Amino acid sequence: MARILHVGLTGGIASGKSAVSRRLAEHGAVIIDADQLAREVVDVGTEGLTQIVEEFGPEVLAADGSLDRPALGQRVFDNEESLRRLNAIIHPKVRAAAARKREAAPEGSVVVEDIPLLVETGQQKRFDVLVVVQAPESERLRRMTEDRGMRRREAQLRIRAQTTDEERAAAADVVLDNSGTLEELYAQTDRLWEQLRTRIR
Repeated sequence: MARILHVGLTGGIASGKSAVSRRLAEHGAVIIDADQLAREVVDVGTEGLTQIVEEFGPEVLAADGSLDRPALGQRVFDNEESLRRLNAIIHPKVRAAAARKREAAPEGSVVVEDIPLLVETGQQKRFDVLVVVQAPESERLRRMTEDRGMRRREAQLRIRAQTTDEERAAAADVVLDNSGTLEELYAQTDRLWEQLRTRIR
C-alpha cells in the first residue's frame, strides 16, 4: 500500500471547489486547506504577521492587533509588485505548514490539498492526481454577486486575476463539472473518491 495518495484540488473562484473538498472530507480524505493555512500563518503573534506589518505598515492592523484584511487588500489588489511582496511572505509559510500536515497523515491516507492558485503557482507536478472543478463564468459571477454580495466589477476582476478554465483543465487529471446541481457535483465527487481509493488499496 502506498503511504499516501497526494491529490491536488483547485478551481476558479466560486467554481464549487469547497463543496468538493467538504464531500471528500466526509469520505475520509485528509484535507489541507491552503486558504485556512494562509489565515493561520498571519494570526496574532506569528512571524508572518510581524513581517507583513514591517512590509506594509501598521495601517494593515485592526484595533485588536489582528490583520485587517480589507486594508491589506486595498494595498495589494491590482498592484502586482505589492502582491508579489505579500506572496513572498505568505506562500513559503503555507507550504511549510502543508508539508507538516502531509507528513502527519496516517499510512494509506488520501491527502487532498485544496489550493485556489495551484496552477498559477506552478505546483501541478507535486501531486499524484490533480482535480479541477469547473463552472461556467456566468454562474460563477452569479454566485459571487448574489450569494457573496460582491459588486459585479469586483467579481469580474477576481476571475480575471486567475488563470483561465482552459489552462486549469489542460493541467488536470480529473475535471469535475459544476454547471448543474449540488447533488450532481456530489455524485461526481463520490465516483472520484472510489477511483482515488483504488489507487492505495
